[in-house]
Amino acid sequence: MERRLEKVMRAICACALALTVAGCVETAQEVAISEPDPELNFVRVYRSVADECQLVGETAFTVDLLDDAADLVACPTGSAAMASLMAETGAPVITQTNSFSFFSIPYR
Repeated sequence: MERRLEKVMRAICACALALTVAGCVETAQEVAISEPDPELNFVRVYRSVADECQLVGETAFTVDLLDDAADLVACPTGSAAMASLMAETGAPVITQTNSFSFFSIPYR
């Protein structure tokens, strides 16, 4: 009887440990939007004339993304320009549309 109780207690402890660890795992945040691209106000290219990344102005879509201490930049999703912007600035993607990934680049 004692052995059986010991096995049951071990199983309960193992389950409790598994649930505790599973609760600590962070899931990736969903940032993609499955709707068509919203209307965007592209102000100018961001880093150079040949850059695919562009400074974005205020629209209904971007109003909550704008920050007075940072540039809102949109790059074509998956482009080399996007990869280089992320490597240079370390900025994470804050949201996405079907075609663009958006970054908030703080002023330095």
